[in-house]
Amino acid sequence: MRLLFVSHNYPPEVNAPARRLQEHARQWVADGGRVRVLTAPPHYPEGAVYRGYANARTRELDEGIELERVPIVPLANAGVVRRCVNFASFLASATWHGTRLDGSPPDVVAATTPQLLSGLAGYLVAKRLGVPFVLEVRDLWPESIVAAGVDGRSRLVASLERLARFLYAHADHVVVLSDAFREHLLGLGVPSSRVTVIKNGVLPETFAAPDPARVREVRARHGLEGRFVVSYIGTTGDAHGLEVVLEAARRCPDPEVVFLVMGTGNRRGDLEEAHRRLGAENVVLVPKRPHEDVPAYYGASDAALVHLRRLPAFRKVLPSKMFEAWAAGRPILLGVEGEARSTLLRAGGGLAFEPGSADALLEALGRLRADPSLAERMGRAGQAFVREEHDRRRLAARYWATLETVSRAGARARAPGSSLPAGVGPVTAPAGDAVGP
Repeated sequence: MRLLFVSHNYPPEVNAPARRLQEHARQWVADGGRVRVLTAPPHYPEGAVYRGYANARTRELDEGIELERVPIVPLANAGVVRRCVNFASFLASATWHGTRLDGSPPDVVAATTPQLLSGLAGYLVAKRLGVPFVLEVRDLWPESIVAAGVDGRSRLVASLERLARFLYAHADHVVVLSDAFREHLLGLGVPSSRVTVIKNGVLPETFAAPDPARVREVRARHGLEGRFVVSYIGTTGDAHGLEVVLEAARRCPDPEVVFLVMGTGNRRGDLEEAHRRLGAENVVLVPKRPHEDVPAYYGASDAALVHLRRLPAFRKVLPSKMFEAWAAGRPILLGVEGEARSTLLRAGGGLAFEPGSADALLEALGRLRADPSLAERMGRAGQAFVREEHDRRRLAARYWATLETVSRAGARARAPGSSLPAGVGPVTAPAGDAVGP
């Protein structure tokens, strides 16, 4: 089967969607599939095309994956206007170039969101090529951007709501990352036969045994020797509420505890300014690092912190960093409610605390510090849970099987004299909802 996958981001960008797609695609190619990825030149989050790349249409090969990079307007991931221009430029470029690719046409087109205009590009390309379209929903827009601070009454949010419903209604199939996302789509009228849950995962061996020399180097470089290290590794954005880390550090009575925050995002500057103002010596801020460095940082940590603001939209989210921390055998201090919390409790891989509460974070941290055997048991439990349920290879196989099913149904529908199979084609939007871009 030939797959064209549309994604705004792809490595060497280090965000979760880029990594998820690369790991899936490498497995699909290894299993005999032909995968072409339509993406932008790497520019996230700083808004400048990475050194060594051109803001032009280029071709690469990544372990058998055919990459088609198309030009965009590269702008920093900060501010609504800048993001909209960046997103719209990818929509235009991906749609134009995606319908003019050389070689055999794909059997199916998939696109990942957010951002939603990436999904729209995938839909338009599939429509033009006359092949089925699969929409991957990694985050619920506009719900999540409203939770991050965008005015929910704005025209922008209303437009995104209409676009989201249009894509849900017109995709031949929808892949979502959590059970809560699935329930959300069913509530909007998408038939259950057209929704498949493929959760986030990890390649367990990547994190299970980091190079001891690199772990020692990380501890020495950041002054972590002899300290109990709680690490947050990931995006530092509006949604993540990382001011709780600085407040917990300020109140922490244990001189051996240090909080490490590694990553970048639109709140990174605010964190750095607050850190300077507080002069907190028990907080280490580390710039974004290549993803291959992440296992060593988890190896240098005693516990992992996962946190999102306490908002209804985030109850449906299952952060990918949970699985990386567990693969590394680290217990998680989790400040996320809803599906993430229920997953933590099912895995037995850490302690949950009230999001946004420094006192609750310190209480959970104190339990781990007071009982090293508890921390070790929770780390092992999380590691076993990941191996059993979130191995990226098994998830990729399920994903590919879903894509093949959609592709076969599309081929039958296009055959002369056939009708569209039940549960494959577009669905009617819920009554009263405007549908259309």
